[in-house]
Amino acid sequence: MRGHPGPPASGTPGQAMAAAPPGSSPGAGGEGRPSPRRPRPPGEGLPRHERLLLRADYLRCYRTGRRRQGALVALYLVPNPLGHPRIGVTTSRKVGKSVVRHRLKRWIKEIYRRWSGRAGLAPLDVVAHLKPEAKSADFGEVRQDLLVLLEGLAGRREREQRSGGRR
Repeated sequence: MRGHPGPPASGTPGQAMAAAPPGSSPGAGGEGRPSPRRPRPPGEGLPRHERLLLRADYLRCYRTGRRRQGALVALYLVPNPLGHPRIGVTTSRKVGKSVVRHRLKRWIKEIYRRWSGRAGLAPLDVVAHLKPEAKSADFGEVRQDLLVLLEGLAGRREREQRSGGRR
């Protein structure tokens, strides 16, 4: 026999496999245990219409957008015609391995999602690019850096509205 000899499909030759109980999946980490993935409750997560999804949108932000720098995050901003803000998160391999990069991206999206000023933000496409320094930062530091940048955007819109759009 060639290849890796795997365990038999059932306990002994000639026996049929037992059906998995309802509510569990066959490959979910054990027999009869429910899947470790739970469906997300409604209202959790950032809605799809509030995220940047297309590569062209990211490139437009990088090429034509204004930039705001923080110690750990750089924001690229471009007005959009949709009437509501959208956010995208990028990082490079300088930040760390994929586990670190994805954790930081989840943090950024969660900080933005929970930010109370999100509803008052101008209709912008925002790309948050993580800097290599973010690799060693904890959640509180990333949160503080991002909120300072976001509050600056919200404060700028309020100042423009009060002055009638004049600088």
